Amino acid sequence: MKVAIIMGSDSDWPILKPAVKLLEEFGIGAEVIVASAHRTPAKVHDFVTTAPERGVRVFIAAAGAAAHLPGVVASLTTLPVVGVPINSTALNGFDALLSIVQMPSGIPVGTMAVNGAKNAAIFAAQIIGVSNKDVQDKLSFHRQAMIDEVEEKAAKVLANQ
Repeated sequence: MKVAIIMGSDSDWPILKPAVKLLEEFGIGAEVIVASAHRTPAKVHDFVTTAPERGVRVFIAAAGAAAHLPGVVASLTTLPVVGVPINSTALNGFDALLSIVQMPSGIPVGTMAVNGAKNAAIFAAQIIGVSNKDVQDKLSFHRQAMIDEVEEKAAKVLANQ
């Protein structure tokens, strides 16, 4: 079981790299590619349409500016697509956010916050976890670790009042 991560530019990698690490923590493989909906459409097509036979269950597609990549990916597959708008323009990613969230009826893309790759990885794991108890357990452990971290920070604040 894998998540395919496709980004429009290598400059998106620093934002997406933590998502790969998080998927690994959940025991989910990641297949990463740089491909452009506009400049390398055949590469995008081939990568997406052959993904199921490689064990891909969910796509994370990241793009900035006009951000067509997540919608193009969604148009080529019935697998879930999670879009990550990238802050790459003077509009601070708002252009990409609106582009991804406004998919036409029938071609949905689950859209995360601008630069929200970590949440995209968690969401992809939740999708896979619907039918995988091991992933569900790892998600629960991750959630508990977040709770514990907040409680530790709260205790420090109370101790230093």
